[in-house]
Amino acid sequence: MNTGEEIKKMVQDKYAEIANQSKDDNTVSCCGVGGCSTVDYAIFAEDYSKLKGYNESADLGLGCGIPTEFAQLKEGDKVLDLGSGAGNDCFVARAIVGNSGKVIGVDMTDLMIEKARENAEKLNFNNVEFRKGDIENLPIGGNSIDVVISNCVLNLVPDKQKAFTETFRVLKQGGHFSVSDVVLKGNLPEKLKNDAEMYAGCVSGAIQLDEYLNIIKQTGFVNIVVQKEKPILLPDEILSQYLSQDEIKRYKTENIFGIFSVTVFAEKPLCKPNSGCCS
Repeated sequence: MNTGEEIKKMVQDKYAEIANQSKDDNTVSCCGVGGCSTVDYAIFAEDYSKLKGYNESADLGLGCGIPTEFAQLKEGDKVLDLGSGAGNDCFVARAIVGNSGKVIGVDMTDLMIEKARENAEKLNFNNVEFRKGDIENLPIGGNSIDVVISNCVLNLVPDKQKAFTETFRVLKQGGHFSVSDVVLKGNLPEKLKNDAEMYAGCVSGAIQLDEYLNIIKQTGFVNIVVQKEKPILLPDEILSQYLSQDEIKRYKTENIFGIFSVTVFAEKPLCKPNSGCCS
């Protein structure tokens, strides 16, 4: 079994490779991971092209949602994007928070940071910043961020508890996050899950939705809401190896088990429960 550091190194190496690929290459190669010629390019990626602030050179087609759509951003907010890639969500967020706001992107891959900074420089933005860092140990001061966003990244983080603990730390009291991610629901045969990971690399590291939400709750967040849920449909050629025809029908129509992209919202309370700060 790979250790957390080994997993991070594999993710870092893969996303360094992705940084040098075009959006077209990434969207037909399973969230950029390659080897899946039959994949539907829309299996995860959402269409950003009509959003204010969209910049084509920053869109690598790697997301599984549009967290800014649900993040309740407002002018003047200070926003943090976890796993910011080439800057796509950061630039969309910047269009909402305006000149009086600030957007910080954190990514652990040098080539992604370089690409994002080049894009920001071309756009002449002085309130969008990209920092190299680890989501489990963010290079951000505590209680300093209004809104955290992330797009199809946290499922790749080995220690999700640490990631959400760091998110909690950097948010101001009363701040919130809206993150898009990949999760599982119900019991998937292990071999089916393995094949799904080969078909769509973003499935790697995904955990059960209930477990995902429970980690968020245990971290201290409140008002936890699944803002959007979309099933990720695998092709029959994979499903038929592990499921009966009746199970395939249920998989496609009932949404009670399978792989899903979700966007989740939660708030940091004005004071942490049982901290004594409100007494």
